[in-house]
Amino acid sequence: MTTKDWTSVKNAISRDIDEGRFAPGDQIPTEPELLRRYGVGRHSLRRAISALAKEGKLSVEQGRGTFVSAPLMLHYELGKRTRLRRNLAGQANDISRDLLEANVIAAPDRVRRSLGLEAGALVYHSRRLTSADGRPIAFGSIFHSVDRFPAFHDRRAVFGSVTETYRSYGIEDYLRAETTFHSRQARPEEARMLCQHPDLSVTIIRAVDALPDGTPIACSEVVWAASRVRFSIASGDDDRG
Repeated sequence: MTTKDWTSVKNAISRDIDEGRFAPGDQIPTEPELLRRYGVGRHSLRRAISALAKEGKLSVEQGRGTFVSAPLMLHYELGKRTRLRRNLAGQANDISRDLLEANVIAAPDRVRRSLGLEAGALVYHSRRLTSADGRPIAFGSIFHSVDRFPAFHDRRAVFGSVTETYRSYGIEDYLRAETTFHSRQARPEEARMLCQHPDLSVTIIRAVDALPDGTPIACSEVVWAASRVRFSIASGDDDRG
């Protein structure tokens, strides 16, 4: 195998994508068909596909095949009143949030400190996967005090959003009190959850939400697909979310 073998087929597949012969969402031909089409060896073809997957042009889905990635780059603004649905409104036809897990646990140390709870305090923990037009963009956990929000999971299921659930407890407004974030390479489970190549990065955002008087009401940790969402920091007393 020479460098030209795999780079030439990578460039050829990339050109076929750019020129519309392989459209976004299309499953590309099988490996035997691609070998005949591009006239290279199996190792060269696999290296080319792996490189295109790292670039985000192809998505290799185990058990299904290899697909052309649909272009998706969402803008998410982090501010004092960050609200997911308002943030993504108009950028995708459908924003879905699928519940993966909901339980009551003893507050981990980081959660306990963020929410100002005593040792041994119980919290509601929920874990959700967020998708835009059917493509995963984030998944993560949010924690609420059991004492402060009795039956939170039941109410969340009824009201459909965190903001509306808070209103059922008499909370009309809340602010982002703290946000920290960093990027790193995805871990295997994160890459699987986000349907992305393992070599692509994720952005980890940890946040604490509070009442206007500063009382913390929730903390969260969310893993975002860095190749699909870009972030900006709102300045001033932002009210757009």
